[in-house]
Amino acid sequence: MQGCYITHLADRLKALSRDFIVLTHHLETPKAPSRTVIIGSNSFVGKALIKQLEEAGAPVVALGRAQVDLAQDEAGAALGGLLRADDTVVAISAKAPCRNVDDFFENAKMIRSLVQAFETQPVAHVVNISSDAVYPDEPVPLSETVPAAPGSMHGAMHLAREVAFGALGLPLAILRPTLIYGASDPHNGYGPNQFRRKANAGEEIVLFGEGEERRDHVCVDDVAELTARVIMHRSTGLLNVATGTVTSFRDIAEAAVRLSGRDVGISGRPRTGPMPHSGYRPFDPAATQAAFPDFSYIDLETGMRDAQATEFKSG
Repeated sequence: MQGCYITHLADRLKALSRDFIVLTHHLETPKAPSRTVIIGSNSFVGKALIKQLEEAGAPVVALGRAQVDLAQDEAGAALGGLLRADDTVVAISAKAPCRNVDDFFENAKMIRSLVQAFETQPVAHVVNISSDAVYPDEPVPLSETVPAAPGSMHGAMHLAREVAFGALGLPLAILRPTLIYGASDPHNGYGPNQFRRKANAGEEIVLFGEGEERRDHVCVDDVAELTARVIMHRSTGLLNVATGTVTSFRDIAEAAVRLSGRDVGISGRPRTGPMPHSGYRPFDPAATQAAFPDFSYIDLETGMRDAQATEFKSG
């Protein structure tokens, strides 16, 4: 019985992958929906998206944990009661990063609540903010045609969410951003934001190994803009949100020092485990260019400079 279920799930995932490879616009001329409901409005991406939509004059309903705690048993019914049939819903809320089984099952509760809400009140359009962690490691640039095969609990959680939403049969867009940076990032994780803040404080930047790992980093403003475009065009399908440029962490650290204008040291330390993604995680941005020919990603150093200016202004 269990084997049959796993086979069915695998077949369903393959079918969903075929359906979602191409991002399709259902409105040629962009138009704001009557309401965009953002679930996870207090998140890094949520705040940037709200700003983007409000500047475009799009009506927004912001829902955070204070309004609906998706991990609670009655959350699905409560959320369903807040939704309308003509809503566009952007699903961002998650316990992230998902590091272990406990985190996975908390996220499973949240997925269940979202699914129950959409079953209670089907909506016009769902936009799911997923993650590039659903992909395996490949020695060539990753595109939307690469089958999902996560190697981490975080990736497995996001893939489970994609499959659960896809099974509902609602108009669905899935965005898979890579590493996100920008002003006011609350996580301050290893990379552009942490390096900038350390350099600005005159603190040494310590790298894993020699910082030779090369990754694609995307500005939160680009994530917000592409999400807003998907909303306005009622787009369905799959889109990676990645610039197509990989940069080593040492180069990022050196950029942070340049931006700070301070004499800050950069050092390496021995790794305690294997280099993530074998040190190389490239993406092919062709699908973004095809879907939105007038869009261009912000280059990393410009994005870091803009984030720095924003934080200094707000601070």
